[in-house]
Amino acid sequence: MSAPYEIRTVEHIGGHRLRLTFTDGLVGDLDLATKFEGPLGPAFGPLRDVSYFATVAVDDELRTIIWPNGADLAPDVLHEQVMSLT
Repeated sequence: MSAPYEIRTVEHIGGHRLRLTFTDGLVGDLDLATKFEGPLGPAFGPLRDVSYFATVAVDDELRTIIWPNGADLAPDVLHEQVMSLT
């Protein structure tokens, strides 16, 4: 059985905005632009570029969002952020 905060689908909806669907049915849009401000390590620096950011996908094993360079974000934190917007 999957955890409620695991991500089922992700859709890039422009800029640094994503529409996330979680296994518990929660759907929400997050603007992650502020996550990529200031100093960043080598995994997250490329995500400042919107065209690279748009390559986001769901990792079938981790059930969170990932990028081709291995960057990922914690699904439980993303779930909490979406919940706080509803």
